[in-house]
Amino acid sequence: MSFFIRSGRGRGGTAKGSKRKIDKSSKPQKNGTTIPNKKKIKTKFQSGGDEEIPSDSDEINSEEETYTKGKSHQYSTDEEEEEETAQEKKLRLTKQYLAQLEAEEAEKTDDEEGHDLVGERLKTDILEQAGKLQRKLADEYVQPSPDDITLLRGHQLAVTCLVITPDEKHVFSGSKDCSIVKWSLESKKKVHTIHGGRKGTEDRHVGHTSHVLCLAVSSDGTFLVSGDRNKLIHVWNPDTCQLLHTFTGHRDAVSGLAFRRGTHQLFSASHDRSVKIWNLDEMAYVETLFGHQDSISGIDSGTRDRAVTSGGRDGTVRIWKVVEESQLVFHGHGGCIDCVALINEEHFVSGSDNNSLSLWYVQKKKPICTVQNAHPGSEDGDPTVKNENWITSVAAIPNSDLIASGSKDGCLRLWKAEQGFRELTVHHVIPVRGFINCVQFSSQGNYLVAAVGQEHKLGRWWRLKDAKNGVCIIRLRKKNAT
Repeated sequence: MSFFIRSGRGRGGTAKGSKRKIDKSSKPQKNGTTIPNKKKIKTKFQSGGDEEIPSDSDEINSEEETYTKGKSHQYSTDEEEEEETAQEKKLRLTKQYLAQLEAEEAEKTDDEEGHDLVGERLKTDILEQAGKLQRKLADEYVQPSPDDITLLRGHQLAVTCLVITPDEKHVFSGSKDCSIVKWSLESKKKVHTIHGGRKGTEDRHVGHTSHVLCLAVSSDGTFLVSGDRNKLIHVWNPDTCQLLHTFTGHRDAVSGLAFRRGTHQLFSASHDRSVKIWNLDEMAYVETLFGHQDSISGIDSGTRDRAVTSGGRDGTVRIWKVVEESQLVFHGHGGCIDCVALINEEHFVSGSDNNSLSLWYVQKKKPICTVQNAHPGSEDGDPTVKNENWITSVAAIPNSDLIASGSKDGCLRLWKAEQGFRELTVHHVIPVRGFINCVQFSSQGNYLVAAVGQEHKLGRWWRLKDAKNGVCIIRLRKKNAT
């Protein structure tokens, strides 16, 4: 069987730079070509100076020959793909993406409007990737009515965390009772419970045996992850609630979990002051990031290979740039920073135990806007002591101007980011009694859910006896909704 040696490529089974063994029985010719004595060799030259050198022991099979008479060698499909340059591949993928967008928009509108919508989609995708997209959604929402607010009860102790599935069909909630409950957003009923176990039964109990502190779900809904005070990260199938894997490695409580959007890369934050990266496709540990000087209290991630964390009492917020192997450090709250959430790739919001809410820009080391006394009310109606209401949770609809914050003052507040993220103003106030330990918007912005408890998720500094432990589901409605 013959092979080809293309000039300067090292193709054809002979490694580039390696020496080819020469039969000693062959006679060297003037042109440097070695010809064996055993057989008479016909030498063919294809276009480009390629030389065919048959071996003595190879049997030439006509079915394997892909060249035609009087023409150059015709390469196979695989070889053609290998010859494709990076620029050609980029052009091909771009054309495929445009064709996909045109097909999607053609189903909705006529041809002329479809082309305009494709242009808008491309512009939106570019701005989102650059972190500069801002959808003005706040003014589209109306004040939720009492009928739009539902409290789901199923946990025995304070609810500490929750997450909404990407399809907006289910909510998962975690609690101090060590259990995880799956709820239906449509029926407002309990679907499944992953019961908690007693401390010391970790080897035989399927589930958590200590307080569940954080939950996260991948953007495609494939994986649900949960972290607890016992340093463990459990990976679940969100459809069947079956345990898939358990990660160990943190030396203290796991306080935050976040998936990189569009991937199965998981970031975990811990009270051991570290951030760890995991690959759920391989169920493997990747690396550990160090820098915080105190327990990490919150974490979030977007589309880039980055994570943002709040460092609690070290008074910093940090952006971890994984590819660049560097971090950005932000100062400015003046208190313990308890929570953080990304708005887009260039802006994020954080809450502190001094009752301040801050808006940040990645190019500035200080907040571009800070609202002091963001939650001024009190649960019992009496005037509160200054800075008594800690900001316990924050959330934002990605790439929009709508932000939510929670405390223990009996109100969940919606904020509007104005003047190009330079100002925060109260947009709506929603009554929610209890500690709002976690708050999250659904992917389409149709729901806002809050984890409510009588106690703070990390301790018992206060106990609000009139509050009820549960999951508060708030239906968000737009002005033009029918």
